[in-house]
Amino acid sequence: MSCPEETRDRFLGGRFELIQPKGWGLRAGLDALLLAASVPSHAKGRAVDLGAGSGAAGFALATRCEGLDVVLAERDAQTLALARRSILLPENAPLASRLDAVEVDILASRPAREAAGLSDGGFDLAITNPPFHPPGGRLSPDVKRAAATAAPERGFLQRWVAVSAALLRPGGILALIARPDGLAEILAGAENRLGDLRILAVHTKEGEPAIRILVHARRASRAPLRLLPPLVLRDATGAPYLLERMVGEGTAAIDLGLA
Repeated sequence: MSCPEETRDRFLGGRFELIQPKGWGLRAGLDALLLAASVPSHAKGRAVDLGAGSGAAGFALATRCEGLDVVLAERDAQTLALARRSILLPENAPLASRLDAVEVDILASRPAREAAGLSDGGFDLAITNPPFHPPGGRLSPDVKRAAATAAPERGFLQRWVAVSAALLRPGGILALIARPDGLAEILAGAENRLGDLRILAVHTKEGEPAIRILVHARRASRAPLRLLPPLVLRDATGAPYLLERMVGEGTAAIDLGLA
């Protein structure tokens, strides 16, 4: 049996390198970098990247926020192995002491999460780019990519948000990226758990519908939801605005207003 192919790729202008799957699984894209860019660079404490894959969002977060220790939580052992090897790359030595990787299905039982080191109330920040494509849609023929991108059943995203909230201390922040059609489940998962929701629609081009939403929320807050002005990455002709390049370079700061 042949070994799965992989690549080594540089991110944020070469500030970290990542070993990624090639021809299988999910490779990092703009979603992971947008998610990390939405966290203030002064954030401190203990963070977890839920459904981390090979680690792009978590690595970008650790690079951006020097005051954070980041746990990469991923259920697929083969993908997680890439993240663990990436932590050990010499090029990532400045980050290695603040990164850890654990194999866990976050929707498993609470004891299973605790055995992996994910205790309820144990984190100041949780970021997540969950499997958010709705169930019943067209799936990738690659099993690992399909599992990383598509919800297996209705209510999946709601349960994901609820568990993410449970992992936060009171006042802790959840930051997630998803499709706009997942908003109803996100709100259902946040009910009685998270407040002060900030929702930012992300548009690829001027004049086109949003393709993503960035959502921030605070654990145990009763502050009302806010809809923020949209984020547009390209003009009507498809030419990128400066912000898109800055996200890729790691110099962008997408402010949703939660410190």
